[in-house]
Amino acid sequence: MQSAGLEKATHRRIAGVLGVLGALLALMLAGAGPASAHATLDSTDPSQNSVVGTAPRAVTLTFSESVSLSGDSVRVLDPAGKAVDTGNPAHADGKGNTARVGLQDGLANGTYTVAWRAVSDDSHPVGGAFTFSIGAPSDTTVSATAFQGAEADGLVAALYGTGRAVAYTAFALLVGVAAFVLVCWPAGTARRRVQRLLMTGWTALLVSTVAVLMLRGPYERGTGVGQAFDLSLMRATLDERIGTGLAARLLLLAAGGVFLSLLVGQLGQPPRPVVPKPRDEDGDGTAAGDDAEAAELRELERRAAERPQREVRLGLGVAGLVLAVALAATWVGADHASVGIQVWLALPLGILHLIAMALWLGGLAALLVALREGVGVEVVDRFSKIAFGSVAVLAVTGIYQSWRGLGSWSALTGTEYGRLLLVKSGCVVAMLGVAWMSRTWLARLRSAPAEAEEVAPVELPEPVAVTAHGEDPVRQAQLERQRAARQSAGRDRGLTPTRAGLRRSVLVEALVAVAVLVVTTMLTNSPPGRVADEIKARAAGAAVAGGPGAAAQTEPGRTVELKLPYDTKGRTPNAKGTATVSLNPARTGPNEVQLALDGADGQPVDVPEVQLAFTLPDRDLGPLPVQLTPEGTGRWSGIAQLPLAGNWVVSVQVRSSDIDQTTPTQQFRIG
Repeated sequence: MQSAGLEKATHRRIAGVLGVLGALLALMLAGAGPASAHATLDSTDPSQNSVVGTAPRAVTLTFSESVSLSGDSVRVLDPAGKAVDTGNPAHADGKGNTARVGLQDGLANGTYTVAWRAVSDDSHPVGGAFTFSIGAPSDTTVSATAFQGAEADGLVAALYGTGRAVAYTAFALLVGVAAFVLVCWPAGTARRRVQRLLMTGWTALLVSTVAVLMLRGPYERGTGVGQAFDLSLMRATLDERIGTGLAARLLLLAAGGVFLSLLVGQLGQPPRPVVPKPRDEDGDGTAAGDDAEAAELRELERRAAERPQREVRLGLGVAGLVLAVALAATWVGADHASVGIQVWLALPLGILHLIAMALWLGGLAALLVALREGVGVEVVDRFSKIAFGSVAVLAVTGIYQSWRGLGSWSALTGTEYGRLLLVKSGCVVAMLGVAWMSRTWLARLRSAPAEAEEVAPVELPEPVAVTAHGEDPVRQAQLERQRAARQSAGRDRGLTPTRAGLRRSVLVEALVAVAVLVVTTMLTNSPPGRVADEIKARAAGAAVAGGPGAAAQTEPGRTVELKLPYDTKGRTPNAKGTATVSLNPARTGPNEVQLALDGADGQPVDVPEVQLAFTLPDRDLGPLPVQLTPEGTGRWSGIAQLPLAGNWVVSVQVRSSDIDQTTPTQQFRIG
């Protein structure tokens, strides 16, 4: 009864952990939007929305970090939509954080559109557009595609993200299972289930790497999935840092296939048996001395017989460690660790973080199989020590990466990177809680010597059928029950109540590990909090500094006020109210915009996120977002560039909580 009560309590704890984890993931997935760009456009020449007296010879863009360029990274279109750039943009004066493209001679007066798209130094695509005018602003026929940002095709983005998540999981499975059998359970390489785990990890990593390599080009350029087979895009990807890393990973996987064949071929062989020599009992009283000498001799022979396997394990261990470090470097060398501060320290710590993750999470999968195969408690003890060391390394490297990526405490809750980091931390804490339950089951297993020993395979005889002229339904049913019992005995041998409890706990730990890998993939696609804070600081500085080209000339009596009721259906006080948008002078060109959010009681309310944009549907123009500057609770200001006359639509996206948002719209006329 006590054992049953303990098992029910354990089930309740496991169910509670899974419930909390599911709630965290639901909140994270519901509130997460598309990943922001990691490099931002700091300045342009000519300036955005500016009016210049004479045609410039080139357009220059300056970014917050280095970017990679392609042949069409910067396009300049005249009011009729015709390309007027000379093509093949390059870095200005050799500076990696710039892009410059020449312009044709004899450009006429009017409004020109600059559409740009590049790859930031941490391998993430960025894009956008802006306008400038020569002489005076004019109408333009440029379509909305010229104003698209770095948003990838929905299907391509989903497939690309899935490929990256599968690659992380496959790496953890491949490295973790290989390390488990090398250090904890050499005999496991002879088991079919372990071999399937190794091949699954290797194959999944190979397929996902090829998929990411093929999808990278369409993902960067925002095209459809059909462009995945475009060889020119693939060649362009291979010229980038991430493409070099993917190509190196494929070469390393070829070496990894050879490593796996040696691992299974060498460790999968049964150890050479040591034949004991018969004792010579001559009754002369020297039997005890002979026994001692014989025992010592047998021990020496045993060590000599095991030496070849120890040497093989050592050689395979060194080769496997080199391969694991090299594979981890293909991620770290093209991700957040490769840019920013202290790159010299971030790179090796990033590699350590990935390997420690693989040892822990991949080892859990191998431990599940080992428990099903009936391994002894000494195997679980060895892995427990490895897992403890891995958690310690993950804690140290994770704290450093968090500090390096966040930069401030406010970024922990004020940026997508920080919120995802909180979710990941919660998942890791849940894993540690389940691991503590696993250690409780392990302690119980140690205290039961009968259950702690390894369970040898049991060969059960096949049921013998009775030959009869006719089929006996009763006998056939008996044979089926015998076969089912035999299969169940082979499948569940060694699963005593304590072992079964330990295996359930490890299974939950492995499921939480999958969630950790998913969140980790989302983290790598999000801009670090330090970068997001710098972007906000630059935007605020630009708003304060202003500029003659971007400034709007307000005129008394020409303010248009638009009221947009909103209701996010949430339960917070800011979930329902009115958004008031004021424009002055409400004509083509730059307009000063004031945005006010008031609750149902008429008082100003603040919200986690608000976005303002303008669209001209008749001319297929927009949405044109407005960079908003906070001016107190529920108040923002900015500059809206409305280049054409017509029936415009203003949209205000209001998010009152992590999961509640709405986007009211209203039409108005300019000109």
